[in-house]
Amino acid sequence: MQWADTLDETEAPPDGAPPLVLHASVVAIYISSGHDYWTRQGAGRLQHGVQEVTEVECMSQYGLRGDRYIHKKAGHKGQVTFLDADVVEEVRQLFKLPKLPASIFRRNVILRGASLKDLLGKRFLVQGVEFEGSQECKPCHWMDRVIADGAEEYLKANFRGGLRAKIFTSGMLRSSSA
Repeated sequence: MQWADTLDETEAPPDGAPPLVLHASVVAIYISSGHDYWTRQGAGRLQHGVQEVTEVECMSQYGLRGDRYIHKKAGHKGQVTFLDADVVEEVRQLFKLPKLPASIFRRNVILRGASLKDLLGKRFLVQGVEFEGSQECKPCHWMDRVIADGAEEYLKANFRGGLRAKIFTSGMLRSSSA
């Protein structure tokens, strides 16, 4: 990771440091118009599938155009979610599911080459769009249902569930498959 060479003073983080420039690859991008999970009480499943897109518009303070989180109050913590591509591979190997789609994790952006844990509380740039890591994205019991028993527990350790982030500048993200 490198520091950005220039930064508009009005957009500087509170500590004045410029955002980190990530030289990570955007492996995949996913959006969903709504939540898609079973309730603990067994009341059935909401069905809002996940759509893979090659590019998406990031809307400052709101989220990704077309995604379920964009309708929340401006400035909310989970405008976009990131997952490490290495975690996807680890889960495939550990649970012997080589064809498990990355979309099953229901994270928006799959990145390769960035330590998500190190981005918590920091501003960073991906393809010129500025984000701030706001919260660990802890997995829920949904992971055991859609992957296998033990997936939730595995993903809870070592920040494997991903990172929630705020979007500070609008712009486009493109996956490496675009």
